[in-house]
Amino acid sequence: MADPSPAPIPPSTSSVIIPPEAQTQFPDLIALILGSESMNNEERQYWINILFVMTPEQRANLKDILETEKRQLQEIDKKYAKEIGEIDSKQLAEKTREERSTRRLKRVEEESTLKQSEDAHVEDILKTIQEEK
Repeated sequence: MADPSPAPIPPSTSSVIIPPEAQTQFPDLIALILGSESMNNEERQYWINILFVMTPEQRANLKDILETEKRQLQEIDKKYAKEIGEIDSKQLAEKTREERSTRRLKRVEEESTLKQSEDAHVEDILKTIQEEK
């Protein structure tokens, strides 16, 4: 059974006037009309106004069209979200490679500096040993 309470009206459709009896009789269709991205408010109002004079078959066709539109837009959004996710993953992987490379270079420099320091220390020890002889 359909929910008799009216669905909240999105802000972009606040200028659309929905008769209470239309909201009560066709809540699913009203929600689809209001949520349609292919209509402006004038077109939304037109479809709401003629709901009562449409045949059940016409209403079913309208509902099918609007559900198909909604489903196709969701599929497109999903596809682009996946592509954006892949792009983000590629960018993240590149950033990670750059960070690893930077850390590797820094570590090599630190090791080189440490080796030079150790070599100098070893030379000092060897000099000290030779001087004691």
